[in-house]
Amino acid sequence: PAPTPPRASTPAAPKVAMVNPPANLGAALALGFQPGSASLTRDAERELGQLAGSLRDTEQRLQLKAFASAEGDNTSRARRTSLSRALAVRSYLIEAGIRSTRIDVRALGVARDGGAEDRVDVILLGQ
Repeated sequence: PAPTPPRASTPAAPKVAMVNPPANLGAALALGFQPGSASLTRDAERELGQLAGSLRDTEQRLQLKAFASAEGDNTSRARRTSLSRALAVRSYLIEAGIRSTRIDVRALGVARDGGAEDRVDVILLGQ
């Protein structure tokens, strides 16, 4: 019999996790993305929907810190990808009832904080 060819590995699904924020900020949600993609996963949509539901009747502000991996030395592409991700999260939150004036966007490109490269952190700020 012919040897069985190795199976192509499928990339792991991006993670959604709570992360520990800096001491002066509130709880954060880290939303994972596939490399090069700005599409929200179902898990990310579910978590964002729950977050929006809990914040809809408050004046709580949010900061979106978006990151993306860079291929080679292309930090410009990483910044554009991170901006697309932040805007996708922002749009979802607006559609879920959060006013746009409560959402700050920071497209940071390559992650230099030791966290996952392809993610958006949703950080709760003061009112």
